[in-house]
Amino acid sequence: MADTIFVLNGPNLNLLGLREPHIYGHDTLDDIAGRLEDRARELGLEIDLRQSNHEGHLVDWLHEAQARGAKAVLLNAAAFTHTSVALYDAIKGITTPVIEVHLSNPHAREEFRHLSYVGRAARGTIAGFGATSYLLALEAAARI
Repeated sequence: MADTIFVLNGPNLNLLGLREPHIYGHDTLDDIAGRLEDRARELGLEIDLRQSNHEGHLVDWLHEAQARGAKAVLLNAAAFTHTSVALYDAIKGITTPVIEVHLSNPHAREEFRHLSYVGRAARGTIAGFGATSYLLALEAAARI
């Protein structure tokens, strides 16, 4: 069985391709999932991609990644990045490496986006490369 990479997506990412395409691009989450699955196969990995607008689901899925022995988690917590101590605690509470992912560069945006609770707990952060951010994070996860 191939190693599994959990790809967890937070609030409003179900609207990718429609919501503010000048910031987030025209790719949908399904488009990104397809590219990730193709590259994962080439790397001998499997993808478990999920999205929720609910913080507790993301916490539960981080715990599940640990329990299922996932190789790594790619986490785009979206707005929860800047507000969620619960996600910070969940990441700190597991040994599965977590890579923070963002389509845009939060540091080049509004000041409130400069704080990342996720980034304070994650193994690393990849941001600002649009949909390619996910592929770069997958490459990093494959090398952990």
